[in-house]
Amino acid sequence: MSLDNQKSTRLIPVPEWNNHHSWPPIGGLRHLIFNADTNGFASAFKRVGRRVLVDESAFFSCVEAQNQRGK
Repeated sequence: MSLDNQKSTRLIPVPEWNNHHSWPPIGGLRHLIFNADTNGFASAFKRVGRRVLVDESAFFSCVEAQNQRGK
């Protein structure tokens, strides 16, 4: 598989999230990470060792999916 076939997305380290987005605050983001297996956000977080990265496009896809379920 070449890199050209992969969907381009930005991976943002959790402590830098608020440099790019105002919502959710870091505490809220950490809550989503801690409960990711049960809240539908598991696909939005990538773990590399102890570091957690937020897949920006997957995160907002999860937000949209949550929004659609609420309707």
